[in-house]
Amino acid sequence: MNKLTTYISVLCTMVSICLPAQQTPAPVQPGSILITGATAHIGNGEVIENSAIGFENGKITFVGKASDTGTTNFSKTINATGKHVYPGFIALNTSLGIGEIDAVRASDDDSEIGGIIPHVRTLIAYNAESKIVETMRPNGVLMGQIVPRGNLISGTSSVVQFDAWNWEDAVVKPDDAIHMNWPDSYKRGRWWLGEDPALKPNKEYSGQVDKLTSFMQQAKIYNVDAAEVKNLAFEAVKGLFDGSKKLFINAKYAKEITDAVNFANNAGIKNVVLVNANEAYKVTGLLLDKNIPVVIERPHSLPDNEDEDVKMSFKLAKMLADKGIMVSLSNQGDMERMSTRNLPFYAGTCAAYGLEKEKAVQLITANAAKILGIDDIAGTLENGKDATLFISQGDALDMRTNILSHAFIKGREVSLDTHQTQLWHRYSNKYKNQ
Repeated sequence: MNKLTTYISVLCTMVSICLPAQQTPAPVQPGSILITGATAHIGNGEVIENSAIGFENGKITFVGKASDTGTTNFSKTINATGKHVYPGFIALNTSLGIGEIDAVRASDDDSEIGGIIPHVRTLIAYNAESKIVETMRPNGVLMGQIVPRGNLISGTSSVVQFDAWNWEDAVVKPDDAIHMNWPDSYKRGRWWLGEDPALKPNKEYSGQVDKLTSFMQQAKIYNVDAAEVKNLAFEAVKGLFDGSKKLFINAKYAKEITDAVNFANNAGIKNVVLVNANEAYKVTGLLLDKNIPVVIERPHSLPDNEDEDVKMSFKLAKMLADKGIMVSLSNQGDMERMSTRNLPFYAGTCAAYGLEKEKAVQLITANAAKILGIDDIAGTLENGKDATLFISQGDALDMRTNILSHAFIKGREVSLDTHQTQLWHRYSNKYKNQ
């Protein structure tokens, strides 16, 4: 037994040596910093050429022209002439940090058993040392909304920043929203069970909607002080009725979107966000009337309907923005965690298909922050907001020029080194020497 214990200890030591942990999180900002000479993309559509961005104690203290800094003193100056400064990009509707390797079940914690479980919180499951999370930073993705998956009501999300020791350090906004998957009115048969794979009306649709309706009605009248037995699910959704929490509803098609919006309105839910609403362009009047933002599915995907424009996914952001709807982007789907690093390039695709470039930046900065309710501290480069920003050699929405030299989260200069960047340098040097 002692020999076996020794072998196991040696094996664990070897594995720990082969699998280095994430970089140590950056220390508190040591002094004041001024970035000069860069083109500043404020995040609200404004651009400042030859800018100066100053920050101290993790907060932005100066935004303007480099010529306007006068005699202002900063501990450190970064010359970013010819480069670009952006607010940190924000990933909405992501399961980063609650799943690591899709093929290893023990590493996935993005869903729980149960049909209606709003009291399940992603925050306490968030792994700040995820090897995938650290790969977001080199592309400028510095914050994200960590969202549960599955079930009619999946649970409660939280907003975190991507350079932390643990979830307590990472949290930016705890328990920001409840996430619901609206039932499909049509379903395909499960071919692997011998069912006809053709699209047919979902016979369970009305029953599932009734189940959600009944739950919300009971939750609304639930009184925690008078209850003999504490109901965690009812308590979790109380914020939906007083406006302190938002309800994110996954609903793709026009009928489901309409039913979901009417459901929320009838339930007295004050703040609703639609997610992956591919047919939102068919009900823009309803969305404008109810002031509902839309987080659209990743643009690098095919449309759901055979008779739709094959480039519909590329164009949807502009179509909705032109109607006055607030839009942001999501990366939900296959390989979603590792592909979230491509968020800026999804925004770049929206720009390539008609959306004005600074509005495309806005999709993943100011708009994302407003949808999450953190626009008082993030999303734009403005005085008093957190100094969560980065410097890129070129256009950050273009994968050819999105090359970061510096990134800061709340004024702390964070590491841009990952396993991927190490491989990049390794093989770049190999071919340089040939």
